Amino acid sequence: MNLLSSASIFSFFTLISRILGYLRDILIAIFLGASIFADAFFVAFRLPNTFRRLFAEGTFNAAFIPSYTSAKFKNDKSGKLFADDVFSLLVITLLFIVTLAEIFTPYLVYLIAPGFTADDIKFNLAVELTRITFPFLLFVSLSSFFSGILNSNNKFAAAAAAPIILNLVLIISILISYYQNLNFAKQLSYGVTLAGIIQLIFLIYVSSKYYKPYLKFKTKFSKKVKFFFKKLLPSILSSGVTQVNILVGTIIASFQSGAVSYLYYADRVYQINLAIAGIAVGTVSLPVLSKALNKKNYSKVSTIQTKSIELSMLLSIPASLGLIIASEEIVNALFGYGSFSYKDVTMTSDALTFFGYGVIAFALVKILANFFFARDNTKTPFYISLLIVFLNILISIVFFNKIGFLIIPIATSFSTWIGVLIYFYLLKKHNFLLLQSKILNNLLKIIIATVVMSIALVFALSKYSNYLEYNYYYKSIYLLLIVGFVGIVYLLFCYLLGLLKIKNYKTN
Repeated sequence: MNLLSSASIFSFFTLISRILGYLRDILIAIFLGASIFADAFFVAFRLPNTFRRLFAEGTFNAAFIPSYTSAKFKNDKSGKLFADDVFSLLVITLLFIVTLAEIFTPYLVYLIAPGFTADDIKFNLAVELTRITFPFLLFVSLSSFFSGILNSNNKFAAAAAAPIILNLVLIISILISYYQNLNFAKQLSYGVTLAGIIQLIFLIYVSSKYYKPYLKFKTKFSKKVKFFFKKLLPSILSSGVTQVNILVGTIIASFQSGAVSYLYYADRVYQINLAIAGIAVGTVSLPVLSKALNKKNYSKVSTIQTKSIELSMLLSIPASLGLIIASEEIVNALFGYGSFSYKDVTMTSDALTFFGYGVIAFALVKILANFFFARDNTKTPFYISLLIVFLNILISIVFFNKIGFLIIPIATSFSTWIGVLIYFYLLKKHNFLLLQSKILNNLLKIIIATVVMSIALVFALSKYSNYLEYNYYYKSIYLLLIVGFVGIVYLLFCYLLGLLKIKNYKTN
């Protein structure tokens, strides 16, 4: 297996999904802006979407793949029995959670956005929309199960392509709402649940070659299945710590008008790099890392760890610098239309700048957690994640009144960097970190290529500044040209420095 090629396949479909996601968010920004309807929809979408990210973007796999791989390592029948038991328990548990959420939705909205209680119209709207969107959690969580089956068999394309369905359905919902003069927020909410159903059907069909689901109702399960569910909850928090921090940020931001929307749009921009540099690399490396540890092939473990970190840094370091340097131009070109005012652009870009400082840490946390997950250890990442979330909440609450909503991206980035340092310390302490010595040399080459790229970016932004102003109609085209230009510069220097050789990322 080749990490670069597998991550490229995963990243390609993820990139298509994110591009469609940007188109979706541009349309939302045009028609809803940062209004109470936008805030209400984003809160209604935030909880099921956070669970989507928690389950779909590697978190469920972090607990499932090592256990499923271990069961299949014995024989195929053992693997099938384990998968059936997990599927059955998952269906029952999710149905129970969704039913409770539908009954107690007002309390749920209060927990997610307590600041909305000051405005009855906004609060009631958020409750109504949350009831419509919440069943999405059931369908997307089950979709993650089938994605885990595919990823365990080193098939990554379909699982990465599935979120494309969500964005296509939401774009169609917006267009239908526009032409039929319907309520945008409500139609978007219905679109969320419909997309979850279609996505689940698609993944069941694609994974049928490797696994056919069998739902069984029983009260006794094997020790292996109990162990899996015991480690699933810690896995959800530890692997999805960035998403948990975003949810925490939404709760705190609800006390400031428009802040929920600003954070949502900023989150949408930096998440594309996290999806590629953290989630894609982590998803494709976990199955091979688990298999190598099962076989006690520590030479291969060392290679996978080294290449995972290198590939993650190759993607996240230039992205971090790019977001910090060009945050305003990026937000302006993507969302600065219609109801999304210049003030909204400024507020969102400020948030994006501070998220930019944490991009490398967000990616590293996903990769480093895998080094524990592959050993069936979810407790250590869980405790580290608890500390990260605690730090984030503490800093955000203490400084919110003085700094406003911008403390949320600052606290998120700072707390995640602390988590990265703790990960490295504990991995080194337990001799779980088996990095090859050449990694430092390659990291230096990545930094050199990033510096050259940053110089090219500053030059391009300065030269075409008139074409990136808020009122210029074709600013997004110029931004794409600039991103393409600096991307080519970066990749060219990486190639010249020997960082892009396919053979460098082979794990066998």
